[in-house]
Amino acid sequence: MASVITSPTYDPITTAAALADKYVAARRDILGSQTLQANASARGLAELGSAISAFQTSLATLTGSGKTMYAQSVAFSDTAIGSGSADATATSGTYAFFVKQLATASQVSIAGLTSDKGVGGELALNMGGTLAFKVDLNKADANKDGFLTPRELAAAINSAPGNASKVTASVVGTGTTAELVLTAKDTGANSAITLNTSAITGPSSLKANAGALRVLTVAKDAVVHVGAESGTAIVQASNTFTNIDGVTMTFRKEQAAGSAPVTVTSGPNNSATTANVQAFVDAYNKLMTSLSAMIYPGNPSSGTVAGTFATDGGVRALHDRLVSMMRPVGGASLAAYGIVATKDGTLEVRSDRLLAQLAITPNGLDKLIGSSSAANPSGIANEMNNYLKSWNDASNGQISKRLAATQDLQASLTEREALIDQQYDAAYQRYLAQFTQLQSVQSIMNSNVSLFDALFGSDKD
Repeated sequence: MASVITSPTYDPITTAAALADKYVAARRDILGSQTLQANASARGLAELGSAISAFQTSLATLTGSGKTMYAQSVAFSDTAIGSGSADATATSGTYAFFVKQLATASQVSIAGLTSDKGVGGELALNMGGTLAFKVDLNKADANKDGFLTPRELAAAINSAPGNASKVTASVVGTGTTAELVLTAKDTGANSAITLNTSAITGPSSLKANAGALRVLTVAKDAVVHVGAESGTAIVQASNTFTNIDGVTMTFRKEQAAGSAPVTVTSGPNNSATTANVQAFVDAYNKLMTSLSAMIYPGNPSSGTVAGTFATDGGVRALHDRLVSMMRPVGGASLAAYGIVATKDGTLEVRSDRLLAQLAITPNGLDKLIGSSSAANPSGIANEMNNYLKSWNDASNGQISKRLAATQDLQASLTEREALIDQQYDAAYQRYLAQFTQLQSVQSIMNSNVSLFDALFGSDKD
């Protein structure tokens, strides 16, 4: 019977790969865990920054310059005649006005304009009998062809250094000639446009036709009488009146002689006030809901995973600080105005309590919440905005610092991953060489065994 030598058979490639994997497995596991944590932190910081930015935007919209929670409104007995608005300082009341005349802006035109050769000098535009600005016609020929066209003239008027949109010039084609239309930006008698063409040189169709200046709209001041048609007249250049403290009225229609005056009533706008407060609460709740999810500790018994910053004391401190800001110590409280905390840390609005307290102290809520505007910072809004800036400032905030550190860590982990790959390759090549050599030795030994069996096997005679 032939001799048999048995030994394990190894495939060098698969064996080397398996052993190289085992060689770096522990390091890969640690690196993988650290990479997942770093990536989660980067995503969490981006989400945190977005949540804070969204709240800051809402805060600016609701409490920025000129914004108030307490809303008042103005109602016209005839909305065709006008409309109005009131700020938080307005006193409730009812007033009567008779609109005798609306303010209008001057509009004039000059017909018969043609393309003129060799025009120069200056055109002076007057408003209300006073020089408004001058137009240098020497520079008005835009294409430098020697001719001043009506459209080039209009463009020169519009771009004149002293104009600043006081007057808008346009051209209406009328066949072989053109008509220049000049419209004042502002209303009032002082907007009346006239031209002085005495300083224009050359054969100018504008100068030749300026004497036929046609008034399309007469410049007029607004005239509104207090109380009735026979009441005291208020005369001004604009149709928007601010003669009542905190109230702005814009009149749009003149009243016929003998008509009853229009009644204007100012007072609290409870629905708008409630909506403003609810919007503030909604914005706060959205931010706090995001923060609560980020610091949630998790629940192993129910399989609920922890939030990204469950073990981060800094983010938890951010959450707790925002909660404390909504509960000022001493003086008035948000709860007095119906803004109360719920069990989950968010807020809710109890409109009945809100409106009842505002009826007693109309400006109290605005004083308490304050403003986030840079011009007049105050109250809870300013405190919250300043604190959130320490987190969300693009150059020096907590989020930018943390994100920079996380990105450095991610870069370091990438370098470590490359190093582990190198270690894996080195181990693989080492094991591959060893098991390839072993395979060669096994092959030689098996060949020798076969030879010995052939020479000395028991089945030989």
